[in-house]
Amino acid sequence: MSKKLNIAIIGLGFGAEFIPIYQKHPMANIYAICQRNKEKLDEIGDAFGIAKRYTDYDELLKDPNIDAVHINTPIQAHAEQSLKALRAGKHVACTVPMATTVEECRQIVEETERTGLTYMMMETVIYSREFLFVKEMYEKGAMGKLQFLRASHQQEMAGWPGYWEGLPPMHYATHCVGPVLALPKAEAEYVSCFGSGRIDENLIEKYGSPFAIESCHIKLKDTDLSAEVTRSLFNTARQYRESFDAYGSEKSFEWTLIENEDSVVHTGEIPEKVKIPDFAHLLPEEIAPFTTAGVYDDDDNQHLSFIQGAGHGGSHPHLVHEFIVALKEGRAPYPNARQSANITCVGILAHESAMNGGEKIKLPDFTFNK
Repeated sequence: MSKKLNIAIIGLGFGAEFIPIYQKHPMANIYAICQRNKEKLDEIGDAFGIAKRYTDYDELLKDPNIDAVHINTPIQAHAEQSLKALRAGKHVACTVPMATTVEECRQIVEETERTGLTYMMMETVIYSREFLFVKEMYEKGAMGKLQFLRASHQQEMAGWPGYWEGLPPMHYATHCVGPVLALPKAEAEYVSCFGSGRIDENLIEKYGSPFAIESCHIKLKDTDLSAEVTRSLFNTARQYRESFDAYGSEKSFEWTLIENEDSVVHTGEIPEKVKIPDFAHLLPEEIAPFTTAGVYDDDDNQHLSFIQGAGHGGSHPHLVHEFIVALKEGRAPYPNARQSANITCVGILAHESAMNGGEKIKLPDFTFNK
């Protein structure tokens, strides 16, 4: 338990944000970094004093000193890189989504169970201060019985790298699916989704997806709860929004309609605007400051996900801490491989449902916890 875990970070755009968190975590050590562009690799390595550098991911995986990899590469690479790491004997933390197909999700789940290694999808919203606020209220019993959940993730992806152009909205849905499953600690049993509107014709051809908005109803397994999630990526006028609402018999929470304004808690029929507190007190003091500051926190040094994502709700140090502590304690993190697959497959199957007029589609058994 006293030995620090050696972590390698793969992808140094968004991934660079996590370097100082791991460096300061009392149980972790940034052992190596990996980036195909050597100039960028050396720039980051020099800035953070990291000697072990790789431009070849396969070579990195041969290094016996690496305990775990944290993958922050484009979404099409997530499944292949996660599987390679697990087969090389490394634990895996991976940015969202887990994969782009149901089959890839199945392979990752099977590989974690074959090897006994740990996989965690690093879903930011379920470790954001807003989610932690609602979670605390719910777990203390203040909300009463949970009655319904709703979430949305709306953004304009114009100007992002080309592989995003025309992406089906629900193929990148984990930011809204994650919280509606995580709050009640539930799994999605089946989905029904409708597409609405139409994106520019030149965007449709890449993925064959015509919809401007996809809206999905989710039936939660072994509960009386259902949830609704909405996702848009192109040709929809809306300020960036990652949101969730939670309705209880005693109290309900509704996310602010406008970024940086206050959210609302309803007690019975009485509304009250609330200031969401920070939850840095849940973290080791060494990494607590990273809930409000990081690598990309300067006006001249902003990553696009931060400009639109409002800093991800201070979630990054919470994600790192959950992953590291789970490895140290030999327990499953949240979300583990099956839970990550359930969250990811909701989006994949929701788009399939939308393309088939709202057909009800069941989640596969491998996405349910044993």
